[in-house]
Amino acid sequence: MNNDNPKKPLVLSFHGTGGTGKTWTSQLIVKNIYKKGMDSSFVHYFNHAINFTDASQVETYKSQLQHWIRGKVTNCAHSMFIFDEMDKMDPGIIDSIKPFMDYQYKLDGVSYRKAIFLFLSNAGGEIIRESTLVSWKAGKKREELKLEDVETALSSSVFYNYGKSNVVDFFIPFLPLERQHIVQCIMVEMGLQPDHNKACEMADKIVFYIPDDERRISVSGCKTVASRLKYFM
Repeated sequence: MNNDNPKKPLVLSFHGTGGTGKTWTSQLIVKNIYKKGMDSSFVHYFNHAINFTDASQVETYKSQLQHWIRGKVTNCAHSMFIFDEMDKMDPGIIDSIKPFMDYQYKLDGVSYRKAIFLFLSNAGGEIIRESTLVSWKAGKKREELKLEDVETALSSSVFYNYGKSNVVDFFIPFLPLERQHIVQCIMVEMGLQPDHNKACEMADKIVFYIPDDERRISVSGCKTVASRLKYFM
């Protein structure tokens, strides 16, 4: 944000299974950059779980999306674009927005180098989970895990989503959540007077864990905690 002459837009790709914090983290980033947070007119959110019935629909959408991004960046060079459910995006759409994220001085008279692109995806979630479990079994604590412990496996597993163009600056893995993290989620949902013992009890009643796993890894993370907790209460 402080660089007046970046070489390319910042492109971050968040990966992990559901409920591990990808959307929450993107919202934190937005909140700390834009005064109005997610309500800012400079922040643009897309959910790309779209089913197109024929190729013509894809082409029409690609053209509309390109025109729309061009207009938003023309209006504000520091525009942010958040693409959710990236793993469900049609490959043709990904190809159509690559030029906006690459090393370009200008594209059709518009500079995109100060823009920010965030991709949220479940792709690679199982790879992250397995890599994390391997590290744990080797004696590493969760807090000791480093990006390189899972980044290589992650980037190779999701690289096909982006083709051969190296437009992504960082692949960010979101580790699976343990029971202790689910307890924390429940306590947050409890409000001003959380009960730790009650949260521990609920964690075993409202959350599903991977069978036979000694670390009690949550299947869905914190994603369904709020709704299931309400039902349980």
